[in-house]
Amino acid sequence: MPRARLAAPDRLPHRPFPGLRPFPRLRSRRRGPAVPELAGRAGRLPRALGLAVVVLAGAWLGLLAVGNVRVPVGPMDTTMALRPSLSGGTKINVAPLGSLSLDSHVAPVRLDVDVDRLDPVRSRALVDHPERLSGLQQEVAQDVEHGTLDLAVRSGVAVVSGATALGLAVYRRARPALAAGGLALTLLAASGASAYATWNPDSVLEPRFSGLLSSAPSVVGNARSIVTEFDVYQKELARLVTNVTKLYDTASTLPAYQPDPTTIRVLHVSDIHLNPASWKIIGSLVEQYKVNVIVDSGDTMDHGTAAENGFLDPVGDLGVPYVWVRGNHDSLATQRYLERFRNVRVLDDGRAVTVAGLRFAGTGDPQYTPDRTAVPGGDTAERLAGARLASALRGQRAAGTPVDIAVAHEPVAARGTDGEVPLVLCGHLHHEGTQILPHGTRLRMEGSTGGSGLRAVEHRYPAPVEASILYVDRDSHRLQAWDEIRLGGLGQTTAEVSRHLPEENQPGATPDPSPGTPSAAVSPSAP
Repeated sequence: MPRARLAAPDRLPHRPFPGLRPFPRLRSRRRGPAVPELAGRAGRLPRALGLAVVVLAGAWLGLLAVGNVRVPVGPMDTTMALRPSLSGGTKINVAPLGSLSLDSHVAPVRLDVDVDRLDPVRSRALVDHPERLSGLQQEVAQDVEHGTLDLAVRSGVAVVSGATALGLAVYRRARPALAAGGLALTLLAASGASAYATWNPDSVLEPRFSGLLSSAPSVVGNARSIVTEFDVYQKELARLVTNVTKLYDTASTLPAYQPDPTTIRVLHVSDIHLNPASWKIIGSLVEQYKVNVIVDSGDTMDHGTAAENGFLDPVGDLGVPYVWVRGNHDSLATQRYLERFRNVRVLDDGRAVTVAGLRFAGTGDPQYTPDRTAVPGGDTAERLAGARLASALRGQRAAGTPVDIAVAHEPVAARGTDGEVPLVLCGHLHHEGTQILPHGTRLRMEGSTGGSGLRAVEHRYPAPVEASILYVDRDSHRLQAWDEIRLGGLGQTTAEVSRHLPEENQPGATPDPSPGTPSAAVSPSAP
């Protein structure tokens, strides 16, 4: 008997039983997948940041590995390289003498020039035949031009190769690796455009020296040659090469500074505060720079007691005139003790003296702060002292003996001489600064030549030792240039010298009988 076959479920009629309706399908309560656009946006930022890190790291590694060129510049063999930097600029390393830093451009890359060796044949030819220096300018300019072009090409290859290689190692795909290389090249091109747009050929006028080169400001010429000859960047680079050649030729023995015979050299010191090391530093600067006169704008002592007077005895052995004004830490007893020295000229109450061909006038600080029994006069007393000094300056001018340099301890008093003297010197705030006052007087404030004395240990980092060499024209008695000297404070062994020019002495500037424009602001504060 044959068996009846059961119909497969999918073959059952739609309504197997009349009158019954099929159950409706239950809707799932589970949410569907996320929208692809939102997911893509969420992952886009991390991918972009990751690519930026790969581009920057790869470009940097590429520059370190192969981004440098060997370039003969005049008689020297140099290595040029681009390095990442937040401030840009140019750094010339002259081993073992030190380095020079120039604010040549603003870009995220710095140009490093390492002087590797001096070719003895080429350098000897220059030293023995000075007439060949006339063609050195063009030779150096061509060498630098070719070296810069080679460096640009090699740096482009270096950043592209480095970023591409790192991108390939990270992503393991060709497309993002090539994108990393392209972005690195774009970044380098943008950096080059920024450097070109902000290129400052006059940056060589105000270099910063470090290492042993800080003891050789003659590497960029004396004050007279700065004013009359520093007009083209390439010309100054040639001069730099020539002077460095001479330094090497003397077996790294620094030559004596040869000052211009028409220049008066003034050493400005201030706020020694009983630091015995200051006298050795001052004596070294006097000998090295052939200083004609020292100006001390006060606070040589700390408490001004008679027991401290013996600290002043080295002043008599410095060998040059010493012009001094009383600071708020110097007493009248200190002033009377200094008046005994033959080379000391104490200025007070507007007294004027002629020293080393320059006319000085100054006043002591009206306040003596170690005396706790006296009520401090504050800025009011300082302004009155400045007004009395200004009156004395007007009297000197009316008598036909105008003052060239005024001296006060406190900047508030010094500002009172505005319009009555070309240059006024002060201290007190323990940091250097230069400012042109509203009526044309240049105020030059010195830092602490004693590194703030015992106060050097009050803060986390010791205060630096600061002094300045002022170059004054012997005929016009106007400031030509000045060197800011900055030495490491207590326990530190650093040295830096930076040269500055008044605006009216910059190349191409029109000489003005009034002082130039400010190069740095003097911010008021109390030590």
